[in-house]
Amino acid sequence: MGEGSYDWRSFMKRHWGAVGVFAAGAILAFAWAVYVFWWFTGDAQSTGLVPGVLSLWTMGHLLSFILYSIFWELLLVGVPVAIAAVAAWRWWKRLPVEERAGLRFGRHSRSKGGGGASLLICLAFALKVYLDGNWDVPISAFTVNYVVGSMITILEWAAVILGIPAAIALAWWVNREMRRP
Repeated sequence: MGEGSYDWRSFMKRHWGAVGVFAAGAILAFAWAVYVFWWFTGDAQSTGLVPGVLSLWTMGHLLSFILYSIFWELLLVGVPVAIAAVAAWRWWKRLPVEERAGLRFGRHSRSKGGGGASLLICLAFALKVYLDGNWDVPISAFTVNYVVGSMITILEWAAVILGIPAAIALAWWVNREMRRP
């Protein structure tokens, strides 16, 4: 460690409770955002904002659906997250200046290549349709609930496939770092 730099390991040991609260808050905020979108999708159909069958959607339906979903996500998810971010910022500002100043965040490079997430989502959706036995059903017959429910299922698959090993690796790393002298 360079002169005047603060050790992340010591920081984690000293503030493990706050770091755990922030991590749990981030996970809960993500889960809440998914739930709000699921709720809005069902509500949009029951109130007549959009048709239940995708083949009846127009550009007006699509634009209304996007704008209203953004509104509800901002209201029900964005506001609580902003309040939590202000609380986290205030906690950060109450830390001693030398402790904050010594932490090195490292340099992050911006990726110049495109991501492959959209291809993976399409493949996962095709697998979900196949597993549901809807392989030979016309896409225009899919309801909005089916598509959104499939996307949420794909998110759950990704959380299990990526999240569990990541959580195990993170727990192992934190445990190892906490035990170091």
